[in-house]
Amino acid sequence: MESLPQIDLPVPADDEQEELFEHFRFEVDPGQDPLRIDKYMTAHMERTSRHRVQCAIKEGLVYVGDRPVKANYIVRPGDVIRFVMPYRRRGVEIKPQAIPLNIVYEDDDVLVLDKPAGMVVHPGHGHYEGTLVNALAYHLGISQGPDEGDDRMGVLVHRIDKDTSGLLVVAKNDESQLNLARQFFDHSIERRYNAIVWGDIKEDEGTVDANLMRDPSDRLRFCVTPDPDKGKHAVTHWRVLERFGFVTLVECRLETGRTHQIRVHMSSIGHPLFGDDRYGGTEIRQGTIYAKYKQFIHNCFEICPRQALHARTLGFVHPRTRKLLQFESPLPEDMVALLDKWRRYVESV
Repeated sequence: MESLPQIDLPVPADDEQEELFEHFRFEVDPGQDPLRIDKYMTAHMERTSRHRVQCAIKEGLVYVGDRPVKANYIVRPGDVIRFVMPYRRRGVEIKPQAIPLNIVYEDDDVLVLDKPAGMVVHPGHGHYEGTLVNALAYHLGISQGPDEGDDRMGVLVHRIDKDTSGLLVVAKNDESQLNLARQFFDHSIERRYNAIVWGDIKEDEGTVDANLMRDPSDRLRFCVTPDPDKGKHAVTHWRVLERFGFVTLVECRLETGRTHQIRVHMSSIGHPLFGDDRYGGTEIRQGTIYAKYKQFIHNCFEICPRQALHARTLGFVHPRTRKLLQFESPLPEDMVALLDKWRRYVESV
């Protein structure tokens, strides 16, 4: 077996999903006896149950050649099997920590929570404690060593940045995890964000359709590339909700889910997110030259010391009941206070 950076499945693979899902390729040996594909895959994958494999097959994530197969498919010598499986984070010990969680919905299959700004999602890169995953481990009553995964460990099938607030869905079992993965691959999950951006956008709504790639001069940033052969396809639909002259409240609907997508796309059209230090949002982009205005902006940054971005709406089909679930998170206090301050400013000038 070899692990590949990408596979040629007819489904999109978003950057955020590439961090949470591994892509594999098996080429069946010439001497292989006929065997069901679920048994073959289980025998050739470490620490993966047959049930987990069957869930991936059921969701259409396992291909032989260019077509999805069922669990009873009989593998033959020379078959090329391509598939994705949720990534099991290895080498990091997950310590349960009693960190409060704002749980919006929970049943035996899924958990929807409202993440506060400032909370890191996954342990690693200097954040080994105090993360959302540590809090989930405590909530679910799980302790996980560095080299093994507990199937009961809640698995995030998507993520939002540390300083972005809002809704996330957690899968609580294999069936839910693979089903939600399929929905993300199909772009059928509804995700709408509220953002405060610099500038008075001329149009009432629009779309940014531009490939994203890592910034070659700064690996922590992403940038738009005009080269259609580079980067990842990304589409953001936006519409104006409220105008404040020098800043604008917008709703952004994701068609794809690239890392930093809204932040980069809005910056690329000249409207970076207010307070986004990575993409130019902590500079005074619009307004007057007077000291009083500069102090006003400084006070705004203190009220909301992060990028003003909130994952407000989340909708998906429940993996077991097949009913459509939709959730909405109210704007957090810092963004509410920031908007109120701008409203008062507009009324005073």
